[in-house]
Amino acid sequence: MPPFWLSHHHQEEWGRTYRVAGVRLCARCIGTYPAMFVAIALQLARNAPLAWAYDGAWSVLLLLPALADWARGRFRPASGSNALRTATGVLLGLALGRTLYVHLRHPFPAWLLVQAALVTAVAAPVILASYRRRGRT
Repeated sequence: MPPFWLSHHHQEEWGRTYRVAGVRLCARCIGTYPAMFVAIALQLARNAPLAWAYDGAWSVLLLLPALADWARGRFRPASGSNALRTATGVLLGLALGRTLYVHLRHPFPAWLLVQAALVTAVAAPVILASYRRRGRT
């Protein structure tokens, strides 16, 4: 069992991590969580409005690079780089930070449900297909 919540990769996936103080940290999570927490904190500090122009579009567009890179990595583990994973993680963190800020103040905005549906629609078939593929090799 990994010792830290940002350290969820098995040894065969350590190429997708950074080594910090002897701990393997997920390259995407290193971008996602700090960006998400900073985005939420800044919006709370500034009492940001619950609706901005194009909120829904940005919440989906910023999510797509991380989702696409993750899906590609399931089938081509050697593809991409940690710098790319971290960058897509930052974009994901910004999308989630905005969504979660609104969700904290007005539960279940429509685009939160769109994000969840999109992630599920991509992740479920990718996970199933990657398990089937591993079973053949």
